[in-house]
Amino acid sequence: MSLFKARDWWSTVVGNKEEFDQGCLCVANIDNSSGGQDKIIVGSYMGFLRIYHPHPAKPGDPMQVEELLLETQLREPILQVEVGKFVSGTELLHLAVLHCKKLCVYAVSGILGNTEHGNQYQLKLMYEHNLQRTACNMTYGPFGGIKGRDLICIQSVDGMLMVFEQESYSFGRFLPGFLLPGPLTYSSRTDSFITVSSCRQVESYKYQVLAFATDASREEMEQQKLGSGRKLAVDWVLNIGEQALDICVVSFNHTVSSVFVLGERNFFCLKDNGQIRFMKKLDSSSSCFLPYCSVSEGTINTLIGNHNSMLHVYQDVTLKWATQLSLIPVAVRVGNFQDLKGVIVALSDSGCLQCSYLGTDPSLFQAPKVEARAINYEEYDAEMNKLQKIIKDATKTKDVLLRSEKNEALALSVEVLPVLDSVSQAVDSEVRAEVIPSVTVKITLESRLTPLKTKLTVCVQPPLALTQDKFILELDTAIRKTAVLSAFLKGNCPPADLEGTALASYSTPTDLNPEGIPRVTQCKFRFPLKLVCFPTQPSKAASQKLTIDTNKPPVSLITLFPDFAGSTDEDQLNALGFQLLSGSKITLLASKTSQRYRLQSDQFEDIWLIAKELVLRLEGHFRKQNCKDFSCTFSGPIPLQEYFEIIDHHFELRLNAAKYEQLLSERAIQFRAIQRRLLARFKDKTPAPLQHLDTLLEGTYRQVIALADAAEENQANMFQAFTKLKSATQLVILLISLWQKLSADQVAILEATFLPLTQDTQELGWEESVDASVSHLLKTCLSKSSKEHALTLANQLTIPRDTNRLKKHITLLYDRLAKGGCMSLNTDTDSQQLTMLPGSCTTIAESDLEERPASQDTTTMFTNHKHLTKQKAEADLPQDELQEAEKP
Repeated sequence: MSLFKARDWWSTVVGNKEEFDQGCLCVANIDNSSGGQDKIIVGSYMGFLRIYHPHPAKPGDPMQVEELLLETQLREPILQVEVGKFVSGTELLHLAVLHCKKLCVYAVSGILGNTEHGNQYQLKLMYEHNLQRTACNMTYGPFGGIKGRDLICIQSVDGMLMVFEQESYSFGRFLPGFLLPGPLTYSSRTDSFITVSSCRQVESYKYQVLAFATDASREEMEQQKLGSGRKLAVDWVLNIGEQALDICVVSFNHTVSSVFVLGERNFFCLKDNGQIRFMKKLDSSSSCFLPYCSVSEGTINTLIGNHNSMLHVYQDVTLKWATQLSLIPVAVRVGNFQDLKGVIVALSDSGCLQCSYLGTDPSLFQAPKVEARAINYEEYDAEMNKLQKIIKDATKTKDVLLRSEKNEALALSVEVLPVLDSVSQAVDSEVRAEVIPSVTVKITLESRLTPLKTKLTVCVQPPLALTQDKFILELDTAIRKTAVLSAFLKGNCPPADLEGTALASYSTPTDLNPEGIPRVTQCKFRFPLKLVCFPTQPSKAASQKLTIDTNKPPVSLITLFPDFAGSTDEDQLNALGFQLLSGSKITLLASKTSQRYRLQSDQFEDIWLIAKELVLRLEGHFRKQNCKDFSCTFSGPIPLQEYFEIIDHHFELRLNAAKYEQLLSERAIQFRAIQRRLLARFKDKTPAPLQHLDTLLEGTYRQVIALADAAEENQANMFQAFTKLKSATQLVILLISLWQKLSADQVAILEATFLPLTQDTQELGWEESVDASVSHLLKTCLSKSSKEHALTLANQLTIPRDTNRLKKHITLLYDRLAKGGCMSLNTDTDSQQLTMLPGSCTTIAESDLEERPASQDTTTMFTNHKHLTKQKAEADLPQDELQEAEKP
């Protein structure tokens, strides 16, 4: 219990699911009773008007029926309620209710009851004004120094001030430079209206200036928007630098008054002329405030409520009291009830109405005495070791995988149809081909335990695309649901991968967590090769050639690629042609006399898809024959020079993108500078000659458009270059794994090193990421000495100046792999490599290669020496085999 909690004197809940705001609360003697006791008037956005007369009650007691004096529905939202002398011929208080399109003034009167039902109150409409514009808020006061009655000023949402002289409409004026309405109040001492504009400026307008200006009309508003016509003169302006929540004027006497403005983070007190008297920075976001005169002369107390349910009382800038409320107030007032003066009335946005006073509640809680006992450290150590063992066992990867497979609540399976769609489902494809094939994918989900709401996401690597990639499925127990979609080639370049992933996310409820524990199930799948290429005639000429060796007799290409072989072409036993939809032609040859296969093409990166498909189909063919010792090898050389050319092309496009970005920034700055000068010329009453500024503006605009088009085209080229780079990288990794017979873990390390990014950006690019990864391998598991092994990596991931350092590091990596280097991310294995026998990576001797620039041709140095004799004898397939395979 807080010591400074507000003492609840009376409280209730107004309405049911209604909304309230700042102007919906008013406290006054609305029925003009002789006792002078205040009543609480509350209006809601639902159109309900209620009047309360609270009585003291015990905390927790419900509200008595007789405390609600009046409740009526006005059928229109109530924006604001105010009490004043609004009816001519009398000085009694009346109620003004502001609606969106109407202003109504009511008289509230009570009739003494002769029965047990008590007094009866009724609401009588005195007059109303239909508004031509939508209202926002209003203020009232003795405008023009009139005595004995109050006039009303309404501010519309489009910036018009409408003044009503009780039963008649007086005039309307538009505020200059208006954008959004702000809080509005009236100062009787200076006879002026004070508001806060959307420019975060406090502005003051004299009533006399408003009254003697020309009548407001639509033509005047249009003229003011165009910068011409007669404008209202502002008395004074003060920039407060933030949006205002409310504004209020408090006067001590007829000679001194202050303007209080509540901002989002600050509280301002201004003089009549707009000078700052003091300012207070608030610690939290405020919600409402109420300034009032204090007992001591010369000071003002201010109640400020915030969104932390706190109510602060300030005397000028000094915090005098802070109390905790049970609600977040949006409006606060002070009233006199039942001989109790200074009751704080607070209203929340949901209708919680509370009357409270400031006081203290003594805390009756006493902390119990803590029994001191000796600490048994041995028992605590044993318990800690036991818990650590449980945690270690629970976080083992094998245990988690087995448990997830055994208790999986959702079964996910993916089926890619082996036959292409008869009618292509490709949409908005950029491929320049007559027919763009598509393939259907069926994803089946089944809930095994309980009904689940599952979100299914299907991911493929661009330039591949899907007709639909997101599904939301309601799964019942033991009932399967299938999501059907189609995949096609959208970008105008060959994809770097034909694999996709289906991810299903769901939540499984438990006893401790009814909302459920989030879980994810995924399933990978692979598209058929015919999705991105079609059969064609083999080609003799090719600039790029790769040869893959096997340890088993050659297999006919018709057996390996039945979907690409013709039904009557028997010569396709040894030669097949593949034409990529958006790439070059690849020729696959099978030797008749040796266990070798050759792939050749004009583009190095286009060989990747066919090479990967060849290895997978060879492994699948011999797996069906129960052959366990089948293996593919590559005897080199590694085509590093072609790989480096692809890297240089991608890096050049990245540099061009940076240049385009810099030029665009410079031209944009120039364009804005010319605009400012032209605007200054146009605003001048006596404009000077343009001096060809308009011509310069048009030329700069054309340069910006041309640079933007060039940058967009370069971005598309960079995406294609990055896709080609990923294909070439995966092909090089495949060749290295076949060359050095790497294990699956070592291939995974190479893939994580050379393919760290799924997409390329200017902030983090492929070159710097791969350079950092390769440097880390050279410093750790592929280091030459313990001294180099102990070095730490301090590489900043910024775009480099050139690719020489990257190419040198890649060359060193392949050189150390050729000399027996072993890749492992296990720290124990790395530490043991320092004492291993020759053949490990730590005993690699220095070579001339590490001192040689990367620009030299190093591709011939990565050849497996035990195959040199075989390479000289069978370096290339005989040309007569290709010629014979191509004969009709």
